[in-house]
Amino acid sequence: MAAFQEYFDESHQLVRDSVRRFVEREILPHIDDWEEAEEFPRELYKKAGDAGILGIGFPEPFGGSHEGDLFAKIAASEELIRCGSTGLVSSLCSLDIGLPPVLKWARPAIRDRVVPEVLAGDKIIALAITEPGGGSDVANLQTRAVREGDHYRVTGSKTFITSGVRADYYTVAVRTGGEGFGGVSLLLVEKGTGGFSVGRKLKKMGWWCSDTAELFFDDCRVPVENLIGAENMGFAGIMANFQSERLALALMANMTAQMALEDALAWARDRKAFGKPISKFQVIKHRLAEMATQLEVSREFTYRQAAKMAVGKSVVKEISMAKNFATDVSDRIVYDATQILGGMGFMRESRVERLYRDNRILSIGGGTREIMNEIISKQMGL
Repeated sequence: MAAFQEYFDESHQLVRDSVRRFVEREILPHIDDWEEAEEFPRELYKKAGDAGILGIGFPEPFGGSHEGDLFAKIAASEELIRCGSTGLVSSLCSLDIGLPPVLKWARPAIRDRVVPEVLAGDKIIALAITEPGGGSDVANLQTRAVREGDHYRVTGSKTFITSGVRADYYTVAVRTGGEGFGGVSLLLVEKGTGGFSVGRKLKKMGWWCSDTAELFFDDCRVPVENLIGAENMGFAGIMANFQSERLALALMANMTAQMALEDALAWARDRKAFGKPISKFQVIKHRLAEMATQLEVSREFTYRQAAKMAVGKSVVKEISMAKNFATDVSDRIVYDATQILGGMGFMRESRVERLYRDNRILSIGGGTREIMNEIISKQMGL
């Protein structure tokens, strides 16, 4: 990591060391069992909260630390991903996409109750945007919220919601106005609200121990005070939130590629064919060199966009580019790593096998590759 000293300082290394110890103590001894069980214990949230991990990047008055220090957040995220299960990380860190709108725009009474509970790991929050009839087309979401006195009556459904089964709070995108982005609002819905129900836990190709669910709203009555921000102004908040989510997915792709490259290197050095390590064959060593080159380029470009975000610059186009490039690179590297490991790369006991499965969602979640290209082209004036 020496090449990136301009991004990380000594305080970030302390964060990295602390999170690494947490992962080694609380996650690595159990992760294989949790993957097979397709869930991890809820108490891991509390342990992460007690260790101060969930609060990194959030304000101190609410139980956070390193507010405004994006690279402290990045250091922590990268070390969590080193557990080898991006599914676990996606659920454990669902607060990073569900909580910011509450922190920024919810009424003080709601904010002051919800944010500390979530940062402490006592409660779980999820972001609920995607619907069965449309994923990345947020401006045309159909879940309807009609105001009736001091409540909204919400009708509709959501799907593919990370932490959807276990969450206590849901930041839900609803339509309160007319068609298009101008009619979208955000509501905080609490588990147990009448008319709100959680469907089955969804089975997935990867991210096995990530909790993913369907949500249903059947004349669900949500207090008006649970409106997050101004009515019909939710789309801007969703889009701002997406930039951080896309950065997180680019980082996840880069770390997935990093772990796959490390495993491929270790295997190539140890595995012998025709009397010598396969790393000595030109076709293998050149492939490894190309994998390493692509990863370095992707990681540097991602960090560069994070540095711009950290000083308040708009990187709508560039972060979309970073997500697409990073996921393209991780696609290639996990494929090549599996090929280098041969039959072992196809075995469940191999970390590369899990990385291969888990990687596939990264170019879909947070806005598909195709939507990223739409954003990029629009920013180019096309």
